[in-house]
Amino acid sequence: METHISCLFPEILAMIFSYLDVRDKGRAAQVCAAWRDAAYHKSVWRGVEAKLHLRRANPSLFPSLQARGIRRVQILSLRRSLSYVIQGMPNIESLNLSGCYNLTDIGLGHAFVQEIPSLNVLNLSLCKQITDSSLGRIAQYLKNLEVLELGGCSNITNTGLLLIAWGLHRLKSLNLRSCRHVSDVGIGHLAGMTRSAAEGCLNLEYLTLQDCQKLSDLSLKHISKGLTKLKVLNLSFCGGISDAGMLHLSHMTSLWSLNLRSCDNISDTGIMHLAMGSLRLTGLDVSFCDKIGDQSLAYIAQGLFQLKSLSLCSCHISDDGINKMARQMHELRTLNIGQCVRITDKGLELIADHLTQLTGIDLYGCTKITKRGLERITQLPCLKVLNLGLWQMTESEKVR
Repeated sequence: METHISCLFPEILAMIFSYLDVRDKGRAAQVCAAWRDAAYHKSVWRGVEAKLHLRRANPSLFPSLQARGIRRVQILSLRRSLSYVIQGMPNIESLNLSGCYNLTDIGLGHAFVQEIPSLNVLNLSLCKQITDSSLGRIAQYLKNLEVLELGGCSNITNTGLLLIAWGLHRLKSLNLRSCRHVSDVGIGHLAGMTRSAAEGCLNLEYLTLQDCQKLSDLSLKHISKGLTKLKVLNLSFCGGISDAGMLHLSHMTSLWSLNLRSCDNISDTGIMHLAMGSLRLTGLDVSFCDKIGDQSLAYIAQGLFQLKSLSLCSCHISDDGINKMARQMHELRTLNIGQCVRITDKGLELIADHLTQLTGIDLYGCTKITKRGLERITQLPCLKVLNLGLWQMTESEKVR
């Protein structure tokens, strides 16, 4: 007797549909009533984020999302009131409004008028009209928020961070990229340095301060004292921090990833401070720090030998630095040394001999390497990613 797919139990169909991408899930639901019922099972849509253009009224939209158990929403364009979304999805867990340039404090204020205990992720990246006023609403009504993205919200000030520190005690991840008005005072609020006004966000694990130009080493002092659970810290393009600030960070035992990319005042001395502390970093990025040289690699080998990812693009390192580092870095999986123009085949041979666990290496713009060095690199047993970019073979190598 032949068995047709229509004979399958709805639970089996739902299991099959759960492996489809979002577009195909929707198509399956249109085949027949039985497939529609199976496709609307909540297990099929678990973890799916609905991507919506809110243009005109659609009475069936939110009941349909709720029936499928969808609680994560990204608004691609917002031509209706945000309150339309909040009212339609009272159990929403994640709301992504990134790039909704027309979102204002008034619009957000109309949407957040009572507590929304289910909402734990809010993305307002590049919502450039949002100010501290909105952060007051968020701090008042979104008490269970764990992730807040404010990258590019250039009107946010220290007052907004005070409001966050007052109301969002469960926050684990905060992105303040390019919030140009934020200074040491605001970071102090987050770190609980002003307890009389705000307890602080002491459960923060991920903090992005990229391109916050007003920050100095005092911010790092606040972070090291108050944000002791921090795991990932991004300070890239923060030109105001220096080697002295690395002393503050050097004893943050929970920290496992530190991004210092394009921090112009970080030198070998700063790396020495990090290496001499009690850090257990697995990821470090000092790319485009033009005061980093071979001595930093010696310090890294001495005190940060547990690194799994190291980025040194455009740093003033040479084969001598690779020689100082390579023999100690047995855990290293990713090495980015693009545009390190002093690296030659000798450095690549040292890497091939000692960094045998490498899965990825960036050699973009390393103009002194030749085919001979590359042949050694490609023999690394675990290598999966090799970026060459600007590397050019000489005419004699092409002939060979």
